[in-house]
Amino acid sequence: MSGMLQMLLGADVGGPYAVTALIVAGGAGGAAGIRGAGGGAGGVQESASAVVTPLTQYTVTVGSGGSGASSGPSNNAGAGSNSSFNGTTSTGGSAYIWNNSAQGGSGHGGYNNTGDAGTGISGQGNNGGPGRDTIINSSFVKDCGGGGGKGAAGSTTGGAGSNSWSAWATATSSGASGYYGGGGGGGGEYVSYNAGGAGGGGASGDGSVGGSAGTANTGGGGGGGAWDGNMSQSGGGAGGSGIVIIRYAGGQKGSGGTVASSGGYTYHKFTSSGTFTA
Repeated sequence: MSGMLQMLLGADVGGPYAVTALIVAGGAGGAAGIRGAGGGAGGVQESASAVVTPLTQYTVTVGSGGSGASSGPSNNAGAGSNSSFNGTTSTGGSAYIWNNSAQGGSGHGGYNNTGDAGTGISGQGNNGGPGRDTIINSSFVKDCGGGGGKGAAGSTTGGAGSNSWSAWATATSSGASGYYGGGGGGGGEYVSYNAGGAGGGGASGDGSVGGSAGTANTGGGGGGGAWDGNMSQSGGGAGGSGIVIIRYAGGQKGSGGTVASSGGYTYHKFTSSGTFTA
């Protein structure tokens, strides 16, 4: 190989070497109005160590976040999209569909107190929280559930993400305070800002303010909208996009993404889909 090609690759090319990858899918959007369930976080998982071949190109797919539902009692929030690298796929978070439970990397919150919260995929995330009945002025109102996160199931707040990859987050200036994959906070009737889960989950809204979006490149779920007893019903926040980070021991060998070195490892951070050249 010519010295010019090696310089362009930015790599010390030798024999095959082992890499692992943190693969975070896109979070789901939050639902709206009185059915303002929080969006589930995108699935988060670390791939098994795999040997890559120098000068071979590997496709990296970074999933987008799902759309938040429009204002009103709409249930048309969008699920997150999958992220993948070298045969390992993390599944996008699931979004609330009226009276149905959908599965995703982590599950969406529910409207009812039984039966319609979304389920998470084992190893990638957790279930969304159920809705609950609350009595206000002698009437039953609904607090919707928060979306599940990588580290915990949802309640009315979003489930927490995981900081198991905090060293990766620090090295690549990514994540949310060292966490990835927080669920969106649950909205509903007369709700006042249920928090999103640590790891980029968006907070719920109220009748005049929509749910917050999940943080970009964390896989955080969007916060649900709400209704304040008046005419307005706010929309849900969009889910946060995913991220893929490839890591290997030693100095830089491959190219692609944003490259950083820390603690004896080289990291390649992809915040959008691209190609890793080993």
